Order: sequence, then structure tokens, then C-alpha cells
Amino acid sequence: MCGIVGYIGKRDVAPLLLEGLARLEYRGYDSAGIVVNSPKAGALKMVKAKGRVRDLEARVPKRFAGTTGIAHTRWATHGAPSDVNSHPHLDPENKVAVVHNGIVDNAAELRAKLEADGVVFASETDTEVITHLIARSQADSLEEKVREALKVIEGTYGIAVMHADFTDRIVVARNGSPVILGIGEKEMLVASDVAALIAHTRQVVTLNDGEMATLKADDFRTYTTSGTTTNATPETVEWEAASYDMGGHDTYMHKEISEQPDAVDRVLRGRIDDRFSTVHLGGLNLDPREARGIRRVKILGCGTSYHAGLIGAGLIEGMARIPADAEPASEFRYRNPVVDPDTLYIAVSQSGETYDVLAAVQELKRKGARVLGVVNVVGSAIAREADGGVYVHAGPEVCVVSTKCFTNTVVAFALLAVHLGRIRDLSVTDGKRIIEGLRKLPAQIQEILDGEEDIKKLAAEFAEAKSMMFIGRVRGYPVALEASLKLKEISYIHAEAYPASELKHGPLALIEPSLPTVAIVPDDDLLEKNRAALEEIKARSGRILAVAHREQEKADHTIVVPKNEDELDPILMGIPLQLLAYHTALAMGRDIDKPRNLAKSVTVE
Repeated sequence: MCGIVGYIGKRDVAPLLLEGLARLEYRGYDSAGIVVNSPKAGALKMVKAKGRVRDLEARVPKRFAGTTGIAHTRWATHGAPSDVNSHPHLDPENKVAVVHNGIVDNAAELRAKLEADGVVFASETDTEVITHLIARSQADSLEEKVREALKVIEGTYGIAVMHADFTDRIVVARNGSPVILGIGEKEMLVASDVAALIAHTRQVVTLNDGEMATLKADDFRTYTTSGTTTNATPETVEWEAASYDMGGHDTYMHKEISEQPDAVDRVLRGRIDDRFSTVHLGGLNLDPREARGIRRVKILGCGTSYHAGLIGAGLIEGMARIPADAEPASEFRYRNPVVDPDTLYIAVSQSGETYDVLAAVQELKRKGARVLGVVNVVGSAIAREADGGVYVHAGPEVCVVSTKCFTNTVVAFALLAVHLGRIRDLSVTDGKRIIEGLRKLPAQIQEILDGEEDIKKLAAEFAEAKSMMFIGRVRGYPVALEASLKLKEISYIHAEAYPASELKHGPLALIEPSLPTVAIVPDDDLLEKNRAALEEIKARSGRILAVAHREQEKADHTIVVPKNEDELDPILMGIPLQLLAYHTALAMGRDIDKPRNLAKSVTVE
């Protein structure tokens, strides 16, 4: 969940590392630090600061020259945000520097042993254990020092290590947390995300779990933690550096909401087959005979990806007539689930690195299951571990909260549902109907975005609320869940989502004028039942904001969205609620792109 960036070459390293940290700040932003090689032999120099990257930059002295360095932006796990708990961590002699993403599960045990040997710890972090283990190693090479330390560490890590006695190299290692090498011209880079690399190179190598690398200015080599050489081949990153700029918007979230028409067009492009009223998803690695043998679909994700999976399960069950459900990946692997060979498992993750999802995938693969990935980042861990999958092509998403990736993920599930459905029982007529609906989405999303000013006015009213209720039925319920999450994440207003049908079974007791309710009311076969829920709320003096295809008489306000096919309506009904959350948070003065306590890519358990 933190950000790592490192460089070795000929350039002045500090400005380059600070730029990389700024691009990675969405991964962690409670503190930051930088260490570079020193012209003085046998020592490293370091600056750290609690707060944002700008706070670190203000502390870096003008004379901070060096051509090799590593840096880190932190999301706290062990120890509160502070200067001393910031990474990098140095040993007492200022010879070894370590930056680390992940968690050392046996840190307390290792710390106690080191303290018993006289080691004095400067921080509360688990990472400092790694630094002391490397510093105390008697091995001849930096690679072997790091390898010895990793042998006794339990947990997850992405690390980069510098040593004052080995100034010609940076050693990195991965286990459960991403490490990406950037291959330049007589210079090498390393980062936990390509965002920090693509301004300098688009040639990258993504390490696998259990893999290490040594970076020198003119060369790199990869090998396993046991020392066996691996033959890593650089790949070309498809995203441009400009994709990470704000593009004239005040926030990344607003930019990414506005990009959704183009993003949806990308996920559809080249995948629709009009001749057979179906879609092509070449990366599934699932032939028609295998597809017909599927007896159940289980979708696993966390947070927003889980909500997208709930909508996806409904799409697959409705179109392909395969029993389907979604479950939080973080819960799945701890309940000793029955892994059925006739079940297709689908792992959903924006980053493709979400630890809870990745661990579930690895457990499923160990038990012989077929797993597909639905991810945004090409070459990510889940994409590599899965048997096949679908890339959602949303482009880089920098804001901590997900908007365009959520929408594209749901569209990708619609494509998968059509694909499976046409192999099974979905008629040509229905296949054509859904495809025509998918083609309408970009223009309809733009139509919703064009009404932003009206939503902004509504948001000012709801910014005063202490709590809000979100309700929907069947297809509308996951929309309510995601809208509730968005509001919580960036405004810090307490929000709760409930099936509209369940109001009378308890939550109705909460309804009063000070608790606004947002109701998802599509024009489908449940319209009258949804209206009955509005009647129940209104009878108790509740305020209602409806998201519907026409004005709702019982609602105080209605956001009217364009009508698509019933199956695809949830995609459109979520868009105005992204804007509602955004403008509510903006009215409250929140830091929208970097909400408190959260980070973008959750690579710890």
C-alpha cells in the first residue's frame, strides 16, 4: 500500500526520486523519505518527514547530490505516522538502507531476538528488523546479505536495499507486494507501480513472488531467493506518462469520472461480434465445451471490486443462466470453502495486486480450481497467476477511490455474460439487444456528466447530513452499496446501504427528517415495489433523493438518468452517485484524492 521508487545511473537522483514519489503518493501519504549515496565513502545520507511528499521536499537540502537512491511514501501499519517511523530505515552505522512494502508477520519475535543481542531500535516499524538483519550479516555480497535476511522473515514484502559498501547496485526482492524494474539507457529504476517509471522508460520487468534482482547502472539480473537465475524479458508499458496528469481538472477523481465515456468505449473496442451477436474475449483461455461445463460462478473481490462482482454475478446468472454469486475475497479463504472443479472462479482487482484477492487466487490454484482475472493492470500478479481473464482497459486511476475502473469492470462483466450466454442459452435476439445497449453507454454516460451542475447543487444540501441511507432492490442493491462506500470514503459521512425490501425488517427505525435516503429506482419489473419503499420512508417524514428514469412523486429530488436495457441500467445509475459523493466531499473541504486512512493498492492483509 506504500510507494517505492529507486534509481541508479548518472543523473542527479534526488529530484528524480521526489518526482517518482509524487506520482506514487496515492499509494501512501502519511510520511515519506529518501536516501542517496554520499560522495563521502562508506556512508549514506537520508531525509525523512511526516506528512506529504511536499513536506519531504521542503526538507531536502539544496546540496543533496548523488546518483543512486531509494525513496518511499508510507501508509502506516506498524507505528503511527512520524519522522522516525518513515522509510527508509538505516542501521546505526548509516550503511544499510531499506524501503519496504508489506508486513513482516514475525517482526515481534525477530525484534526480541535482536534486542537480546544488543540491537537498539529507532522506530516502531516492522521494516527496521530487515535493516538490522542485513547489517548484521557476515556474507560477502549484498545479494547474499539480503537473501540471509529474507530466509528468516515471514510475511509479505517488496523491498529495495542500498549498502554503502556496495555503491554500484540496488538489490530488490518481492513476495506478495509488487516490484517493477524500469530498464533505461545506462540507468535502471525500480518502483512499486509503473506510474513512477513511465516518465523515464516504458520497458519494464515485473518480478514474481520469490524473485530478487540486482540493478546496476548498465545492467540488471534477476534470480530466485535461493539463487537460481531467472530470465526476465522486458515488456512495453502501454500507458503514457500524460495519463497520470490531471489534464486541467482540480482533482484526479473528477478527471477520472469525466473519462468514463472514453474508458467504456475502450473496453468495448474490438470485442463485439455483430455477425453472431456475441463478443470475443480472447484472453479467457476457455473453449466453448469448457464454458458449457461450468456449473457455478464465484466472483471474489474487495471493496469496490466486490461491488462490481455483485453486479457481475447478476449479469452472468441472468444472461448465461449459470448460478453465480460474489463474496469478499478477504473472507473467502478463511472459511475453508468447498472448491468445486465445475465452478469458475473470477478474481477482481483494479491493481491486480490486491493481497486478499491474490492470496485467494493462489489458494484456489493450489486446489486445482480454474480462475479468471478481471483486472486493469496488464502483467499484474493476478493477471499472471490466473488461467485467463479480461483486462478492463480503464487506463491509470490515480485517485484512491475507484470510479472509472468500477464502471469498466462492470462493463467487462457484461461482455463476459454475453459471451457465456451466447455459448449457452442467450438467444441471438437478446444478444443483439444487449450489444446495442452496450454501444449506447458512452453517450449516455456523457449525458449524465453533462448534468453535473444540478448534482452539485444537491450535494450542497447533503453535505450537512451526519448519516445517509442508500437503498435498492436486486440490480439496484449493489449500486446502493457502491454509492454508500464512495460517500464514506471521501466525505467521511456515515452511510449505510440496505436492500429496499429489507427496510421494514429493521432499518426503518432509523428513518427521520435528519437521515436522507438515496433510492435506486429503475424502470423495471420492480418499479412499483421500489415506489412502495419510498412511500414507507415518506410516511415517516424521511427525505428522499431518487435516482430513476423519470421523476418520482414521493422523492424530494430525482436525478433522472437515461434508460438502457434493464440488465445494463446499474452501470448508468452509479455515475450520478459518484458525482454526488464528489461534490458532497468538495463542499466539506475534504482531500478528495487522498482520503484519510486509505491507500489505493491494498497489498497488505
